[in-house]
Amino acid sequence: MNKLEVLKYLEDISEEVKEVSLKVWNNPETSGNEKDSSSLFRKVLKSHGFEIKEIDGMENAFIGEYGKGSPVIAVLGEYDALPGLSQSLDTKFNPVEINGPGHGCGHNLLGSAALGSVLAVKKYLEETKASGTVRFYGCPEEETLIGKVKMIKAGAFDGCDLALSWHPMNANVAIDKAYLANSSIKFKFHGISAHAAQSPESGRSALDAVELMNVGANYLREHVIDSARIHYTITNAGGAPNIVPKEAESWYFVRAPYRKDVEEITERLFKIAKGAAMMTETTVEYEILGGCYEKLPNNVLYDLTHKNMVEIGVPSYTDEELEFAKTIQETLESNLVEAEIKKYIDSDEKIFLHQEVLDKDKVDSVVVSGSSDSGDVSWIMPMNLFLTATWPLGVPAHSWQATSSSGSSMGLKGMIYAAEIFTGMMYDLLNNPKLVEEAKNEFNKRTEKRKYISPLK
Repeated sequence: MNKLEVLKYLEDISEEVKEVSLKVWNNPETSGNEKDSSSLFRKVLKSHGFEIKEIDGMENAFIGEYGKGSPVIAVLGEYDALPGLSQSLDTKFNPVEINGPGHGCGHNLLGSAALGSVLAVKKYLEETKASGTVRFYGCPEEETLIGKVKMIKAGAFDGCDLALSWHPMNANVAIDKAYLANSSIKFKFHGISAHAAQSPESGRSALDAVELMNVGANYLREHVIDSARIHYTITNAGGAPNIVPKEAESWYFVRAPYRKDVEEITERLFKIAKGAAMMTETTVEYEILGGCYEKLPNNVLYDLTHKNMVEIGVPSYTDEELEFAKTIQETLESNLVEAEIKKYIDSDEKIFLHQEVLDKDKVDSVVVSGSSDSGDVSWIMPMNLFLTATWPLGVPAHSWQATSSSGSSMGLKGMIYAAEIFTGMMYDLLNNPKLVEEAKNEFNKRTEKRKYISPLK
């Protein structure tokens, strides 16, 4: 069974893969609540002969495994949705449920592409009796940046040789460097309640402390590296305005290109919190909800990814799909769309979808500045990353436009393309043990002086 025959089998089962994706898209579940989605993936994998392994303490996480021997290849699948991004399959804002969840990050596509690829490679292993093990990782809670961090701590990835990952986006490109490292922290201030008019001198406002901390954090922004990000929300601002707030809370994300930068900035943020408490005569405690790492590069897997993207070739689209993309694109700021077109294509023409593979010499212009717990996986084994065009050029992630595109035939074509890339890569890795060893040797060199330490205490 050669590579083309494996890819043909993937084509044969593509309708089943699309059906799974649309079921997940039509039933969006937020991080930590992915019961139906994870059960669906388990059911499909089990029906195809995969052994399902559960992960202690994580109801919505699992491993689907097939094969024997080395190499052991992990394929990362996700299926969580985002709150507030409900959207029907429409070219205008049209939520299915007001403020309901929706797949504005395309994880219905992400998990299903991984599923399709492991089903195809399972067929190859079954037909050829080749040595090798493929594992589908059902990974919940990516949007809260904690699922895979928990899975690593539980030992779920033990025994793997390397991992493969992708993400839906608006370009076809293999990625080397990606993701900002992140820490998520809640700060809880405790004061003294009092009547805000009659005896304010008796009170100590926890809300004042939150606000002073936020002021300090905003001044800190000037004195951190340019690529760092500090965001916050006030999650508890007290109660009625005639009562001095006894309790108040803020929630912070700290991001930077490297984990060490995040840790240094977070320590400075702790000092600001303590200073705010001192100024208001309140007390503060903080809870580290989690954190994640940046992606560790691996040139061997990067080259292999790009090779397969070019070999397989991008999808073709119908006139209806291009019209859908055009109409979605028209809902966006034209200057932002034009800037993205020039970044990827260097053209003044009106282009709706990215329909080529970005050259290697242009990859540095693609900045994946979000965060993902997939970065942590890259610090325990070699890992790749690529994007495929599932949304029109200019569409930002975490938007209603991304949700709509992720449920469209246009998005499904980008998903199948991703499944084909995964399949081609696994075929090459199973048939060339030297590639696996080279990827592992590079990983060992990169981590020789810096080992992974879980952000979870």
